[in-house]
Amino acid sequence: MDGQVTVITNPTVNVRLTSTISSFEVQRRFNRGISIAELKGKLEMVVGAPASSMDLELFTLLGSYPVDDDCRIHVIDRSGGQMGEFTDVSKVQKFELSDEAYDKKTDTARSFMRKQRIGHFNEEEMAKKKAEHAAREEEQKAAADVISVGSRCKVQVPGQPTKLGTVMYVGTTDFKPGYWVGVKYDEPLGKNNGIVEGKRYFECENKYGAFVKPLSVTVGDFPEEDYGLDEM
Repeated sequence: MDGQVTVITNPTVNVRLTSTISSFEVQRRFNRGISIAELKGKLEMVVGAPASSMDLELFTLLGSYPVDDDCRIHVIDRSGGQMGEFTDVSKVQKFELSDEAYDKKTDTARSFMRKQRIGHFNEEEMAKKKAEHAAREEEQKAAADVISVGSRCKVQVPGQPTKLGTVMYVGTTDFKPGYWVGVKYDEPLGKNNGIVEGKRYFECENKYGAFVKPLSVTVGDFPEEDYGLDEM
């Protein structure tokens, strides 16, 4: 065995692939004994360039000959392909289907929901929800009718601390349907200054104003709290 050197070479090599038609780099493993023609055929499926219009550039690490793991093959497409051609979705023709045509198809989510009577296809459930919503709105309106502007109030919204303030607005709004009460809080615990989506409903300092549902408002004798200010 003296004087003999045995070189063990991995039959495959890990290659980094780049191309002139994509900004992405991918990795593939190829057999070391593959021919250039066979390699181009495999690369055609990876980078999208035709093998007949493909030039290859090999970049290896110093001392790595002929190729070793982590070498890079750069594919130059001579067919006229441009960078991003296969990733730019703006160039893809969109498929459009009218609502009427979609409604006639039997293999869609809408068709499945209709067959299973799910969501708005369940007429009984939808009627029940509509009735519950109408009843809730009647409750909100009845609560709003006994709230007057200028009254002191207590606001109790689930998940939030109780707040004291003054009623500044009662009625419907442009930003959401139903009845709302505009309140000026005693502390800066609100969300606005009486203006919502560009429309002024009442005036107050910023962060002192808020809109809440009437059922969250209790009108009564709620004097402003003394926050421990012993000096003027």
